[in-house]
Amino acid sequence: MAPVLLHEAESGGAFSVVVPALPDLIWGTVAFVIIALAVYKFAWPSFSATLDERREKIEDGLSAAAHAQMEMDREREKLLQEKNEAQADVAVIREKAQAQAKGILSDAQVKAREQAQSIVEGAHVRIAADTDAAKRQLRSELGTVATELAGKIVGEALTDERMARRVIDRFLDELDASAPARRDHAQARSAE
Repeated sequence: MAPVLLHEAESGGAFSVVVPALPDLIWGTVAFVIIALAVYKFAWPSFSATLDERREKIEDGLSAAAHAQMEMDREREKLLQEKNEAQADVAVIREKAQAQAKGILSDAQVKAREQAQSIVEGAHVRIAADTDAAKRQLRSELGTVATELAGKIVGEALTDERMARRVIDRFLDELDASAPARRDHAQARSAE
C-alpha cells in the first residue's frame, strides 16, 4: 500500500481514501457485474429451488400438523363421546343389576318363606300324626290294662271282644272327660 500512496503523491493527484481512481472503479464495477451475472445465472436458481423446496416442506409440515391437530381433535371428541356413552351404559347396567338384585332378593325371601311354611306345615302334620299314633297306642295299652283290671275286679276274664271293646271305650271316655278337671286341679296346686 505504501507504493500506491507514493505513486499517487508523485503523480500530483489528489489522494482520496473514499473515492477510488477511475480505472479501479471501472474494473471493479465490471468484475462485480460479471460475478453478479454468474451468481444470478448459476447459483441463484439452485438457491431459489432450495428455498422453494424448504418452503414447500415447511408448508406441507404445517398442513400435516394442522391436519393431525384436526384429526386429534376429532379423535378426542369421539373418545369423549364414547366415554359419555360408556358411562351412560354403566349407569343403565348398574340400575339393571340393582333391580335384578332386588328381584333375586325378593324371590329368595318368598322362597324362604314358602320353605319355612312348608317345614312348619310338615312339622304340624308329623306332630298330629305322632299325637294320633300316641293316642292310639295309649288307648290300646289302656284298653288292655282296663280289661285286665276289670277282669281282676270282676274275677273273670272278658272273653267277649265286643264287650271288652265297650268297656275300654267307656273307660277312655270317662278318662277324657275327667282330664280337663284334673289339669285344672294340677294347675291350681302348682300355683299354690
